[in-house]
Amino acid sequence: MSEIIFERADPKGFYRTLRSRVMKSIKESGQDITGGKKIQRKAIVLILMYVVPLVAMFFSMPVWLYFAMWALAGLGMAGIGMGIMHDANHGSFSKSAFLNKWLGSSIVLLCGNTITWKVQHNILHHTFTNVHGKDEDVDSGGAIRLHPEQPLKKMHKYQHIYGPLLYGIMTLNWLAPKDFKQLVRYQKQGLLEKAGADYKTEWWKLVFGKFLYVALLILLPVIFHPQAWYIVLLGFISMHFLAGSLLSWTFQLAHVMPDTQKFNGFTDTQLGEWGTHQLLTTANFARNNKLVTWFIGGLNYQVEHHLFPNISHVHYPKIAEIVKKTANEFKLPYQEIPRLRDAIKHHHQYMRQLGQA
Repeated sequence: MSEIIFERADPKGFYRTLRSRVMKSIKESGQDITGGKKIQRKAIVLILMYVVPLVAMFFSMPVWLYFAMWALAGLGMAGIGMGIMHDANHGSFSKSAFLNKWLGSSIVLLCGNTITWKVQHNILHHTFTNVHGKDEDVDSGGAIRLHPEQPLKKMHKYQHIYGPLLYGIMTLNWLAPKDFKQLVRYQKQGLLEKAGADYKTEWWKLVFGKFLYVALLILLPVIFHPQAWYIVLLGFISMHFLAGSLLSWTFQLAHVMPDTQKFNGFTDTQLGEWGTHQLLTTANFARNNKLVTWFIGGLNYQVEHHLFPNISHVHYPKIAEIVKKTANEFKLPYQEIPRLRDAIKHHHQYMRQLGQA
């Protein structure tokens, strides 16, 4: 693949104009670009949503309530990923670099790994959004077709049916093969060095993190929960399926949509200005749904997040109108779908289209 190059940002162009306006707005409000007390309060709620049911399950309870506890933990797990870990690994949770690093490591609670997530998400996805061959967030390994440049297989004809089931195993995939393969691949590609990481150190962190997760979330419950071992495993899988589904759907509704543009990194080596590229490849959904916004860490404001990943999601609702107005001034698209159910419908239709094209 040839090197992909973005055009130099025009000092009077869209992105620099927008950034100046957004930073001025936040400064005039007397706030910092990080989350402050608002995100700290949310973090406490989400952590309790995850930890309390995991502890409660060590006590005797009806089977239906036991599975309800796993489901609640799954909600907390997804909430931590989107509302705490995500901001922290972008450096926008707190002014403290130490706190950001520590909370960024909370991806271990999702059975993930910090450095492989940072490389895939921060470096590849945020730079080369929807670029085939570079953005691994739109690469499922062939099981489902998320990009029009990916090979079409016969089974993709039914991906709009089985795809949502595969969304649910996203975090379970982190448990065994994905993180290990990525760490090796990123080392060979020089991406670990780019991220300032040492391969041997990260390898031991990865192995220890997986061992600790299996010990705490599988072995201890199997040994000490009052339920049978197969009930424990079913509960564990249901927790991951719920969390994985929520995380996957949030991403799909922002990028794998009919109107978001897709690029081929093997041929489109000269792209436009980076800020414009984010507008073309990203969509918002359900902006006025406060519950959705709170729970998924403002990731329904995906346009704002991609343009300003270093700004905490608590500011996205306030700066969204500035982004929309500036995009209109420069005659650029601001993609959004007002209702969640419509966004889900559009994604489902697009998955069917990709499976037949």
